[in-house]
Parts: sequence; C-alpha cells; structure tokens
Amino acid sequence: MADIIVVGGGAAGMMAAGVAANQGAEVLLLEKNEQLGKKILITGKGRCNLTNNCGIEEIIANFPKNGSFLYSALYTFTNQQLRDFFAELGVPTKVERGGRVFPESDSARDIVAALKRYLEENGVKIKLNTAVAKVLVEEKQVTGVEDRDGNCYLAKRVILTPGGAVYPSTGSSGDGYQMLERIGHTITSIKPSLVPLKVKEEWASEAQGLTLKNVEASLYFNDEMIRTEFGELLFTHFGVSGPIVLTLSRNVVNNLGKGSLKLEIDLKPVLTEQQLDDRVQRDFEQYSRKQFKNSLSDLLPSKLIPIVIELSSIPEDKFVNQITKEERAELVRILKGLTLTIIGTKGLKQAIVTKGGVSTDEIDSSTMESKLISGLYLAGEVVDIDAYTGGFNLQAAFSTGYLSGINSIN
Repeated sequence: MADIIVVGGGAAGMMAAGVAANQGAEVLLLEKNEQLGKKILITGKGRCNLTNNCGIEEIIANFPKNGSFLYSALYTFTNQQLRDFFAELGVPTKVERGGRVFPESDSARDIVAALKRYLEENGVKIKLNTAVAKVLVEEKQVTGVEDRDGNCYLAKRVILTPGGAVYPSTGSSGDGYQMLERIGHTITSIKPSLVPLKVKEEWASEAQGLTLKNVEASLYFNDEMIRTEFGELLFTHFGVSGPIVLTLSRNVVNNLGKGSLKLEIDLKPVLTEQQLDDRVQRDFEQYSRKQFKNSLSDLLPSKLIPIVIELSSIPEDKFVNQITKEERAELVRILKGLTLTIIGTKGLKQAIVTKGGVSTDEIDSSTMESKLISGLYLAGEVVDIDAYTGGFNLQAAFSTGYLSGINSIN
C-alpha cells in the first residue's frame, strides 16, 4: 500500500508524483500508456513550449475562464521556478517570440527524460500499461483506485491527473471525467480548444502548406468583430491553423452553430489602406507593361497570387497599365481583408487542449483537493481550466501538479 497514488503520467502527474516523493512519501504512479509523457512529446511541434516568460498576472489573464482559480498554484510554483527546476535537471531553457519558453535543445524528449530522472531519483514506483477505471471511495474518503482488470491499489491519498479528451492516442480519452462524475463531481461541457478550423471556401485548400507570418486575423460573429490576433497562420487542406487561428478558435467554439462566423485576414496589417494603395501603385508602375498575373510577385507569396487574382475579378491577362482605379481599390480591399467562412473545427482529436472539465467550484484552489472527496486531489487538464497558446496550459499543468503533490503529503 502506497502513501499516495498518482493516476496519469503526463506533465501534472509526473510533477505531482516527484514532488510528493521528494517530501518523503511512498508514491505509486499508474500510467495507461507504455511510456510516460506521450502528450508532452508532441507539444510545440515536438519542441515543447513548456511555459511563458511573462508575469504571473499575465499568465492568469490568458485563461479566459477560471484564471483566478490558478492564483495559488501559479504563485506557489511560478514560471521562473519551473525553468529553474529543469535547469537543475540539466535542461536549460530559452525565451522566444511572445515570451514562449522552450528547452535550449528544442527537444520535448529532453523534458520527458528530465522528469523521468526526477521520478527515479525520488524513488517513485511506476506501473505502465495500467488503465485506471474507478476511484474507490468510502464515506466520502478516497481509499484507492481500481484498474480495468479489476486490480485494486489502495492509498489514503490519490492524485488524479488523467488529462483531458484531446489527442486520445496519447491517453487523454476523457475517461477521467467519467470516473469523477460517477463519484459525484460536476463536469462542465467538454469541447475542443486551440483547434484548427474548417472553412467553406475551396480556395483555402489551394494554398495548403502556405504559412503567413506577421498577418492579422479578425474573427467576426454575425458581422461583429469579436477578437483580433497578430502573428502566424497556416493554410491546410481543410482550412486554417497556426498560432493565431488556434487562439481565435476558443471564441469559434463558443459561438459555433449560433450564427455566422467569418475570419478576415489582413495580409498587410502594418499598412493603412492608403499606404497599401500607394505601394500597389508603385508596383504597377514598375510592371506597367506586364500582365496582371505577373505583377504581384513582390506583394504576395506565389500560392496566393492566383487566388487573389480570382477573388479580385481582374482578368489575369489584363495589362497592368489598363487596370482601373476601381479595380485597384478592390485588390487593396482583398489584401486588407481576405475573408473565410468558418463551418466547423477539427474536433477533440486534433485540438491541443480540452475546454471544460471538473468544476473549479468543487476543488480547493489552495491545495487542489476535492471539496467532495477527502484525500482526492485533481490537477492538470482534467480541471476546467484552459488557456490560449503560448505555454500557459503546460505551466498550469506543472503548477497544479506541484500544488497537489506538496499538499497530498499532509
């Protein structure tokens, strides 16, 4: 019988197990996969954006729902402490655009390897290929867990970190929500967040693979602009993805099916319409004797040229010196507002994080202990907390894991 059982070997689970063991507890970590940290390995495109270098208040502000719930966790184990933690384990970090923090090696594997070393050094017992199916409770006190084969593991403290419902291939299949619902916890609506978007326009697929940097995307709901993001966008065979699209996707999920949703891309956000018109005129003067289709190479990436030409309705073989002022104005309008109609998302299987989870009203934010079941602690994505892109979600996982780990030994 262990002092503490930790269910789930992701960021929150490994941190919780290591911290508790470091304080002298006998800890058993149960993981359903054949290895620990499977989801960490794919974060940040395999580079692992483990946190953000901004202030704690800004981190909290990047959680559009329940951010204040994280005050204790984030101030108990800060982003700087997280960086120091990995530095001590031999994984120094670096800060990139937008305050995003990555390991200097650009390898998520180094983060997972460091966490494994931390567990080993502190004597955590690890049991892989063990899928927990039930939390055992007697008179509102946790007594252990039971796996799918009916094996029981007993402990007076259980830290549940099963992840959310995204990327089920990594083990986050949503079964944690079911286990917690069966013992009385409230689960708020589960939806995808930070998810690629599907669009109606077929031309988007023609630009598949094209990445646009330093563009501005504005999301419109029923023709009212509700959020704007600046940065990088990627065209795919189904629509759009990339950092700014993922950030906007949370607002899309909130409004999907309630009205029209459109994405307007400003390809030249640093220029006003007049400045862009001046720029186009200069290009047209330079290429005055060329056909329209051969005059846009200085202005647009090659994949976008035939798309913009089609949208502008200007004949591609029309000579530039014959293009009218009205046609040029329409071209500028398109460059400042390339419009896509959003028809859906790629769902939980391709989302980065889960929106929804265990109600924060039922968790003590200062300890991460359940208010309903004594001795049961909850951390990571299973809790109803989700943030925009930038390393905030992983920081929350590490911080809530740390907080649950140090409090579970009391």
